[in-house]
Amino acid sequence: MIPKELKYTEKHEWVLVKDKTATVGITDYAQKSLGDITYVQLPEAGKALKQFGEMGVVESVKAASDIYSPVSGTVKEANSALSDAPEAINKDAYGAGWICKLENVNEADLGNLLSAEKYEELVKKLETE
Repeated sequence: MIPKELKYTEKHEWVLVKDKTATVGITDYAQKSLGDITYVQLPEAGKALKQFGEMGVVESVKAASDIYSPVSGTVKEANSALSDAPEAINKDAYGAGWICKLENVNEADLGNLLSAEKYEELVKKLETE
């Protein structure tokens, strides 16, 4: 299931902007593609991120994959619980498995992202390739 209230990147990150704070994570499709996640390199608080710029790394038993910021902003908080339990992304990619929260978000960046419907089309296309 792809949550309708989120925006998505073509590289399988999601973002929810609420009260000028953006919560960012990777999608369920991404975590399934990676397999069992064993490590997450989180961005540091205070770090300025550019839209589509590298933000961290997710490692699994299969591969390591860069995480890109869906919007520009400053890291307000990283999900430190993932340091001890990176598998939370596998269990709840859209909830407890969030990666970080950003402040000073450029909300105009949301126009460069995919809607849930467009992201769903992308995933279906990838699944049939």
